[in-house]
Amino acid sequence: MDETVLLRELRFKAVRSGGAGGQHVNKVATKIVLLFNLKASEALSDIEKERISIKLANRINRDNELQLTSDTTRSQLKNKELVIKRFLRLIRAGLEIPKKRKKTSPSKKAVEKRLEAKKKVADKKSKRQPPSIAP
Repeated sequence: MDETVLLRELRFKAVRSGGAGGQHVNKVATKIVLLFNLKASEALSDIEKERISIKLANRINRDNELQLTSDTTRSQLKNKELVIKRFLRLIRAGLEIPKKRKKTSPSKKAVEKRLEAKKKVADKKSKRQPPSIAP
């Protein structure tokens, strides 16, 4: 993955942010929408594209574009920086290969301890029963 090429492939749109804010929010487009076309990317190999499309499937739209938004601050520039950082974090997380789980078995001591505990519980329960009357 080449980050400089990746950053050049990003598209941004500035739109009006929703919510409270008075007159300022109605006249300034501070919300940033980041669009990244996964299929057309030259920064990622085919294997990387496949891995990202599987892991981030819920964030990719019908046009194979990854779409992120940021409207946390009132500054368009800060929102752009925030959304780029989030994008890079998402891509890195999407490219991570999970470690394979190694099968393990319990130690002899652990098995003995468990069986001893079961015997104690069984013994305790058997002592709760009323005594049998011998003829």
